[in-house]
Amino acid sequence: MDRDDFRIISRGGTTWLECASLGRLPWLVHAFSTRLLDPERFFGLFGRDEFALAGLRQTHSADVFRVARRADGAIEYRSPGCPTILGSSPPVTPHRTRARGPASRRADEGSRPAGDALLTDQPGLLLSVRAADCMPILVADTRRRAIAAVHAGWRGALQRIVEKAVGEMRRAFDSDPADLVAAIGPSIRACCYEVGPEVVDAFRGRFRASDDFFQERTANENARVVLRSLQSLSTRPPGRDSQDAPSAHLDLIAVARHELQTAGLSPSGIHVAPFCTACRTDLFYSFRKEGSRAGRMIAVIGISTAGSGAGGQGSRAGAPGP
Repeated sequence: MDRDDFRIISRGGTTWLECASLGRLPWLVHAFSTRLLDPERFFGLFGRDEFALAGLRQTHSADVFRVARRADGAIEYRSPGCPTILGSSPPVTPHRTRARGPASRRADEGSRPAGDALLTDQPGLLLSVRAADCMPILVADTRRRAIAAVHAGWRGALQRIVEKAVGEMRRAFDSDPADLVAAIGPSIRACCYEVGPEVVDAFRGRFRASDDFFQERTANENARVVLRSLQSLSTRPPGRDSQDAPSAHLDLIAVARHELQTAGLSPSGIHVAPFCTACRTDLFYSFRKEGSRAGRMIAVIGISTAGSGAGGQGSRAGAPGP
């Protein structure tokens, strides 16, 4: 089902990924970029004048911001349900950046607040997260017309940022989880994501369902085996065990599914792109495979001011950007 729900589109020197379930919403625009893109053309898909690009200094946190655009064009980042920056006390002026067209130039990274999830119900804002193995997750409320963009690696997932983002949508927009559709973009999969015992212990300490998040493998195994007993894992650092000793592989998708369903989403409302970034470095960047030289993909979602979709769903996306 997930494989059929995602499609790769190449047009005008740019290649991106779409989720059909999000694409059926005529008021929504969205896309998951690949490494095969022309940034100007990619952002041109959404209209240079309609959208202002909102982003964060991502820190693998559980910090969520609600985004709004002021009459003077500035973008404000607020903690949902609170008139101040997340964690600020006493109340202070909301964090603001000057809105700039996404295809022209981005706001300086230093002027953006630190966090890993964005929410809005306001048209004309393009929420964005960047990733190169971590999960880019886009969420849309089909009834309230509210959206979220989430960046979740293992640290953010451990802090339940996915579950928290849905909870903030409920609080800020009165979203009903039954109305939410979530699309999890390309990310590293369990086949390539070996982790140390400290990661296993961390998840075991915070999730009852942690047994479902790991797979056990040895150097001579090709088939995946669900980890039956986390207690049996070696406590020695990776690389010091014998060749046939089991290693733990983290299934980030299983963690995200668990958090989304715990937050109230229906399993049928969760869609996963069928790509491993570490396996498909021809299409995606992978920090695990490429190290510091790896670039970043960008996932974007926005509410169209015109009420018609983009990114392949509406008239604007049928042709490459200018």
